[in-house]
Amino acid sequence: MMTTMKIRNVLCGTLLACWAWIAAAAEPLPPVDPDTPIYEVKVEPGVTYEDVVLSLKVAAEGKNFVSPATFSVGDHIRQRGLPLQGVMEVRAYCNLGLGAEIVLDHPEFAVFAPCRIAIYERAGQLYLGLDRPGFDLKYIKNPTERAKKAAQELEDTLIWILDKARKGEI
Repeated sequence: MMTTMKIRNVLCGTLLACWAWIAAAAEPLPPVDPDTPIYEVKVEPGVTYEDVVLSLKVAAEGKNFVSPATFSVGDHIRQRGLPLQGVMEVRAYCNLGLGAEIVLDHPEFAVFAPCRIAIYERAGQLYLGLDRPGFDLKYIKNPTERAKKAAQELEDTLIWILDKARKGEI
């Protein structure tokens, strides 16, 4: 007869194997289009909105990002009687270490802060979209090397967070 501990270990192993299979089955990330500020990824089949939100939270915290605000655009649209279907929200993300590297040299970059990730549906498909900090820096005159490096690191980390969230990984 299996003990509770053995059963728990078998279940945990099975769940880990399932997560590994789902992650391995995910489509590769799309390339970054240098001509647009938006980086968009499809959420993988079987990954729910709740999975995405939990993944965003865990991945962001693991990379020392905070999420100080969520704006539920969809709720406000529906409150106005407009026929929006599905999820539409914007979540703010901030890493003060990297952000400070930019705003100390270019305080005007604060207009782009905090970084934003949108969760939305189009034709029944859940998506994540990012406003790319590296692209936004193009609007700063003569950005310093420190600011360029920090903006790229912010962007790369946020894309890593999107990748985790689109797969529902925690």
